[in-house]
Amino acid sequence: MSEDVQLSKICMDFGSFRAVNNVDVTIKPGEFFSFLGPSGCGKTTILRLISGFMEPTEGSVKIGGKDMKGIRPNARPTALIFQNLALFPLMPVWENITFGLEVRGVPKAQRRAKAEELLQLVDLHDSADKRISQLSGGQKQRVAIARALAVEPKVMLLDEPLSALDLKLRQHMRAELRAIQKRTGVTFIYITHDQGEALAMSDRVGVMSQGILQQVATPQEIYNNPVNGFVASFVGENNVFVGTVKGKSGDIATFETAKGQFNARLGANVSVGDTTKLFVRPEFCTLQKTASKSANSIAVEVTEIAFEGNFVNVFVRDESGDTHMVQVQNDPSIPTPALYSKAHMIFDPQSCMILSEATDTRSGH
Repeated sequence: MSEDVQLSKICMDFGSFRAVNNVDVTIKPGEFFSFLGPSGCGKTTILRLISGFMEPTEGSVKIGGKDMKGIRPNARPTALIFQNLALFPLMPVWENITFGLEVRGVPKAQRRAKAEELLQLVDLHDSADKRISQLSGGQKQRVAIARALAVEPKVMLLDEPLSALDLKLRQHMRAELRAIQKRTGVTFIYITHDQGEALAMSDRVGVMSQGILQQVATPQEIYNNPVNGFVASFVGENNVFVGTVKGKSGDIATFETAKGQFNARLGANVSVGDTTKLFVRPEFCTLQKTASKSANSIAVEVTEIAFEGNFVNVFVRDESGDTHMVQVQNDPSIPTPALYSKAHMIFDPQSCMILSEATDTRSGH
């Protein structure tokens, strides 16, 4: 049902501008793989290279071991779902779903049977004869998925398909998409700038910046062990300290900052003597009345408390006037610190990382 997709050192140039630089990754058969990054990082260009709407300037795209060079989009084993869905308003739902099969000359009775089968799969079994205008945003989304699945693609390509939906529906559709992918076993390649989406749905995530694939790993690995400062900053919140690496013992380094000395895990490509940044997630910080002897401590004052429902964001200011954030669970048995109270922000050496900047920008040509 599914194929692997192998991108071998692909580059894409538009004149002198390099949109994709030397991307090298193999997406496994049946995997849910997301390319995550800000606007303009090259992720949609990669999707167009896989689908055949563009040919790479350098490198190759292989699907199921077969080189796709010169193979037109409609001859590739892929289906593409765009942001705007592009459904046909004058056709009933079932005809929308089987439009690709009609183009291929499949008889009407067979098309109708296929549509009914796919409507069951996407949980819209009673909607075959409805008009598109009678459907909600989430239902339209499912029709677009069913239509893409009708042509039995080996690889499904999804370009920010949930971005037009409201938050609640988006969260619901994440779970739906993941379930559909698991039921069909089709390889899903998903493009998004939403880190929550990528982390919630994917088997693996590729984080991109300025045309370069910065890190490919599981969602947990991306979040807990980012390879550089860009990945740490783009995926989740962080408190950031600037300083210099002074010494190293095992994987823990001493980091000298204007706010004092901290101990932290040393990331890749960072050496003693480097001036760089330390990153620590707000949920890995705590507030205590006294400084810690074994963990990192910084004296702070509570300046703002933001209640978010299941957790509380406590904003604090250090003695040099910089603001940091501590995230605490909304637990009635643990009192939230009082506004303007003095405290120490504590974080363990194992829960923070000293990281380099992002891998070099669009160089290489």
